[in-house]
Amino acid sequence: MAKGTSARIVLVTCGSLAEGRKIARAAVTKRLAACVNIVSAPAESIYRWKGKVESAKEFLLVIKTMARRLKELEKEIARTHSYEAPEFLVLRVDSGSRSYLEWLAEAVSRD
Repeated sequence: MAKGTSARIVLVTCGSLAEGRKIARAAVTKRLAACVNIVSAPAESIYRWKGKVESAKEFLLVIKTMARRLKELEKEIARTHSYEAPEFLVLRVDSGSRSYLEWLAEAVSRD
């Protein structure tokens, strides 16, 4: 089985478009993410929180980054997010176009 790449997709939900834009801009500005897609149509989330079933409208952020930036990205999300326990789910990228993966790696480099 192929090892895959060090590219990662991180899923984060937030309660408003304004918050999503703030998180996205901070992540890209600090080179923690190459790109953040903000799904601007709200999703209805049904979840268990502190023993109760809740529901809310949330906005999904699809964050493109590299494995080496995950710890710093997670800290930045925790710092800028309004939720007590923000979603931070990391998905591995098995493959992708070489040019895109090279751009992604360069976009989050610290140079």
